[in-house]
Amino acid sequence: MIKGFDNEKYIDLQSEAIRNRINKFGCKLYIEFGGKLFNDFHATRVLPGFQHNTKFNMLLKLKDELEMIIVISSLDIKNKKVRSDINLTYEEDVFRLINKFKKNGLEINSVIITQFENSDEINAFINKLNKKKIKVVRQYKIKNYPNDVDLIVSDEGFGKNEYTKINKKLAIVTAPGPGSGKLSAILSQLYHDYKHNIKSSYAKFETFPIWNLDVKHPINLAYEAATVDLNDLNMEDYYHYKAYKIKATNYNRDLEAFPILNKILSTIYQTSMYKSPTDMGVNMAGFCIIDDEVVRNASKKEIIRRYYQTNINYQQDKCPKIHVTRLAKIIKENDIDINLIKSIKKANEFSVANNIICSAIEIDENNIVIGKESNLLNSNSAAVLNALKYFAKIDKKIDVLEPSVIELVQNLKQSLHYNQLSLDLKETLFALSVSANNSAVAKQAYLQLKNLSGLFLHRTSISSDSDRETLKNIDIQLTEETIL
Repeated sequence: MIKGFDNEKYIDLQSEAIRNRINKFGCKLYIEFGGKLFNDFHATRVLPGFQHNTKFNMLLKLKDELEMIIVISSLDIKNKKVRSDINLTYEEDVFRLINKFKKNGLEINSVIITQFENSDEINAFINKLNKKKIKVVRQYKIKNYPNDVDLIVSDEGFGKNEYTKINKKLAIVTAPGPGSGKLSAILSQLYHDYKHNIKSSYAKFETFPIWNLDVKHPINLAYEAATVDLNDLNMEDYYHYKAYKIKATNYNRDLEAFPILNKILSTIYQTSMYKSPTDMGVNMAGFCIIDDEVVRNASKKEIIRRYYQTNINYQQDKCPKIHVTRLAKIIKENDIDINLIKSIKKANEFSVANNIICSAIEIDENNIVIGKESNLLNSNSAAVLNALKYFAKIDKKIDVLEPSVIELVQNLKQSLHYNQLSLDLKETLFALSVSANNSAVAKQAYLQLKNLSGLFLHRTSISSDSDRETLKNIDIQLTEETIL
């Protein structure tokens, strides 16, 4: 992989920026963490060189100075809202976060439940937290939030909420996903700190959009593509330009919320600590890009991948057509060439010419391997095996799966009444691992799996859920469409 991003520099700069923000106000600091705290694979795709656990590792550098607060909404508990990327409910993810923090020696201050309702589901959740000796903080619905500032910043607003005192200088506020109420939770904490004569302040940490890159920079457009379901739009931060005559990129929701947020902060403190939404952010990612062209190409490929993924979701009634239209518009208006992902054209041409479903993996600009559908393997399986042969320098005519292993798997599938006897990708990899015990060639291919990370695969038919999951776990970027 050609790197476009300096990961170590980012960890150092980001840690320093957070410490500077604490010192700037000489007080306790709440940082609202947007996006994924770990397993941030979007960032790894658009910033080649970024490690998916970078943000978490950066926190570990500061762990003696911070404590963690996790926020979850009552509504998400009651509705059993699911994180689609890891297929866990928000409630389950809270406990995943707790275990991850404890394992790495991060102190957990509390779990804040926003829009609190007294119900069996919520009380069961609280009982689980009590058993783990995690402090629970209840915050209630406020009428006309966030517009009625006088009510919000009063004993009848934030004043009714429970409060948790932070003991260290830094509180990291995170959540299972968007809509959990992190900002309102922090504002309530600021109000109670003020009432307790504790000086505290607020900052926001989101990697995207990157504020010191142009609104139309591909990396910021990739953020729009990733949040198409939230209808986020990159915009110039006109508050920042007015205050400093410096262009900065932010997004519509932060710009729309800033006047109200600023008014609430001004009401609590009698003065505003920030002049723009960008001021609130602590994000040094833009200063760690070491090859802009690499980052641009990676971001364009991510936009294309999102387009194909969203188009399939639309065909399966998983999203509205407007999402597809929006992504197509981003591609057209910014002259993004679909053929930047070379496996798309290659697979489509091969499929049409041979009247067969196929998959193509782009090894590099000059090398693309094809796998076609057969009675033994589906096309994804065939393409992955051919890619492993390429990396292991094994002649493509040589079989790396032992025939006896394939036969065993197919006999099992037949006895279990499977419709398709050809091996899917997960079954193929299991067969390869078994074959590797007895075959030096199979072992040689098996050891190349790490080389598949980050490669693009295009299939000329819709893949099974099992194949999609396996490709994701290998970190192969999938695009697909029905050609035949």
